[in-house]
Amino acid sequence: DLIRGRAVPEAYAILRFSKKLAAKQINKVLKSAVANAEQHARRANEALDVDRLRIKYAVVNEGSTFKRFTPAAMGRGTPILKRTSHVEIRVASEPVVAAAPKAAAPAATVRAKPKRKSQPPVKRKAKKRQRSASAGATSRRGST
Repeated sequence: DLIRGRAVPEAYAILRFSKKLAAKQINKVLKSAVANAEQHARRANEALDVDRLRIKYAVVNEGSTFKRFTPAAMGRGTPILKRTSHVEIRVASEPVVAAAPKAAAPAATVRAKPKRKSQPPVKRKAKKRQRSASAGATSRRGST
């Protein structure tokens, strides 16, 4: 969420000054994604401005787990799980939008209907259960 939806130069600045441990690795993946976009544009004979690229999709998924063992007491081994992750970043260029002329006429005002005040829920009293006469006259075995 730190760089998702942002422009690539802005994402570089955020990752460069971030104190998070993974920022360095994510910066490498972002550079790779930008290089891939440049290569794709070059092959398609399209002009690509790196400053107009935006991060459209950024996700970190769980990767494979390396399982190792460390010696423990009584000849046993306790497992060590070295977890990895898959970082996926997709970039896309922003479409060039021409400045649209502003409308001269003011928008019509719409009056909102006042909200009805809802009453708090009414608490219902629980019904008392009647104790049956036979339930109170139980006897124990062995007692005289």
